[in-house]
Amino acid sequence: GIQVSWPIVWFLISLVAGFGGAAVTALVAQYMGAGREREANFAMNQLFSLSIVSGITLGVAGYLVSPWLLGLLVGGGAVADAANLYLKVIFLGLPTMVIPGLFYFSLAACGDTLTPLLVDGAGVLLNMALDPLLVLGWGPVPRMGILGAAYATVAAQGFATLVFLALFAAGKGQLRLEVRALTPHWRWVKKAVRIGLPAAIGQSSTAFGFVIMTGVIGRLPNPEVALAGYGIGDRIVGILFIITDGLSVGLTTMVGQALGARRMARAREVVWKGLWILLSVLVVEAGALWLLRRGLVALFIPGRPDVIAVGANFVQAFAASMPFLGAFFAAMAVFRGAGHNLPTMILGILRLWVLRIPLAYLFGFTFAWGTDGVWWGMALSNVIAGLAALGLLVSRSWQRSVVEEPAQACPEKR
Repeated sequence: GIQVSWPIVWFLISLVAGFGGAAVTALVAQYMGAGREREANFAMNQLFSLSIVSGITLGVAGYLVSPWLLGLLVGGGAVADAANLYLKVIFLGLPTMVIPGLFYFSLAACGDTLTPLLVDGAGVLLNMALDPLLVLGWGPVPRMGILGAAYATVAAQGFATLVFLALFAAGKGQLRLEVRALTPHWRWVKKAVRIGLPAAIGQSSTAFGFVIMTGVIGRLPNPEVALAGYGIGDRIVGILFIITDGLSVGLTTMVGQALGARRMARAREVVWKGLWILLSVLVVEAGALWLLRRGLVALFIPGRPDVIAVGANFVQAFAASMPFLGAFFAAMAVFRGAGHNLPTMILGILRLWVLRIPLAYLFGFTFAWGTDGVWWGMALSNVIAGLAALGLLVSRSWQRSVVEEPAQACPEKR
């Protein structure tokens, strides 16, 4: 149920977090780079208000349409019923999943990645503690199954939200929540929409594309084995991407601050060094995955050779394409820091909707290559998108700041 539910949750989180996260990252980083802390703080407050409203609105919408979405994906049955229970709780708690991300990107844009790491880490530990307690039950706590997993997730995210709110209410670095700065100002809303909307469309279309991919995989022969192998392989790859995600955040911050300070030569240096670091890390990770793929999958599901074989083949195909993702991740990070998200929106849609889904269907069903065909179709989409991303970086179309000149200050400064 969770494997089916999560792409839907990711879609709505991506829609809100993509909008708020992209806008706050570019604005805060560039204002900080320009030495204009007041505008950076005002931008963070404006995006906080917009994210709260968006999170509540989409949470209610998701709650209402989740049965219809699940019907499209898996039809009826026990899996759909379990997934629907999970989704309804998650959607009601959607604002708690959006706020930590906004504060995370705000602090990262200032160069502080340790604080959000500690808060998120505490939330993960709480989730790990609550999962077995609520899912399996213990003592007076009843067994809740998949519903318990949803409650644990919302509780952990709620904890992170409260900690971040306390930190920003007291003032964290140069950033502080201020009541008078929370009222939306139209000029800032337009700026946030201009920067964040392409990112929101790009990330949510990517997330929805993964919903479709889950549906494609679920229609393969023996779909239970295919989905299980895909889920395990995807989690293994996702663990390794923690490193590249961190490097990408650093690259975004450094590019944004350099552009805000109008130091173009410094920005170019950061971009190319960041690209080579990402490529190097991904080459090493890909080699390790290729060699250890079968043993890694077996750790998650021992005693199921059918699932292990399918999952290992997924990891093998994905590992072959990972070095090309270095350019893809670098382009995403650079354009995010620059505040120009339209090119990366197009790139993300190209990778998933134009390449991945058609290639996976072509190889898996038209050519009748089954799960291996789907996996290699996905890998080929990464290769082509990576080469296109490298072209974007070479074009230098990211070398423009999105912050206005100092004379156009935020309302509080006038």
